Amino acid sequence: MASATAVTAVGAVVGMASGSEGKTTQTVDVAAGATLLAEVPSGAQAQTISDNIGQQASAQQASADAAAKAAAEQKAAEEAARQKAAADAQAKADAQAKADAEKAAKAADDQRKAEAANRSKARSAMTAVDDSAPPVSVSPGSVQDMARQIVGNDAQFQCFSQIVKRESGWDYTATNKSSGAYGLVQALPGTKMASAGADWRTNPATQIKWGLSYMNSRYGSPCGAWSFWQAHNWY
Repeated sequence: MASATAVTAVGAVVGMASGSEGKTTQTVDVAAGATLLAEVPSGAQAQTISDNIGQQASAQQASADAAAKAAAEQKAAEEAARQKAAADAQAKADAQAKADAEKAAKAADDQRKAEAANRSKARSAMTAVDDSAPPVSVSPGSVQDMARQIVGNDAQFQCFSQIVKRESGWDYTATNKSSGAYGLVQALPGTKMASAGADWRTNPATQIKWGLSYMNSRYGSPCGAWSFWQAHNWY
């Protein structure tokens, strides 16, 4: 419903139009204008709308800030986890390397101790086994005859003789000062010959038996040992 003011305005316009003959009539839709004026919000309504828009914008900004903060915290947490994992892996690798080094050092120390014990045992055996027994009084020729009888085969004896002649010159007390090799066949260490007899130090027969056994077991025969000796100057 139009207001009284709007109706009065319409009546005035109509009256003016009907009383003016020969003039252009202009009609003004006062009702439509009144409707448009009614749709324009008042000052209080406009402020409320403005406040609502501002609140929505603030809420959207706060949501965006919260999302950005959450993303930053997530990234920081992932980076911290990555760094911790890397640090843990490095610590584990360092611990393993330290354990391996300690194990290797212990093994090397145990090896040194074992070698020292073996050397000490060998020295003790060198001095303890039949040191009191006097050397057998034999000439080089009789030692060779003894070897011929023990070896048996003449061809094998000749090979055996070639080695002994170069190793010790048929001296059953011959000692290599640098290596400690001892006897007719220069056993190293000399205590190896104890397997053939406790009198290995003073009895050439014991040395011959051990030397023949060594050549047979390692080279098949004295001639096999002699072939190797000729190629390498040792056997």
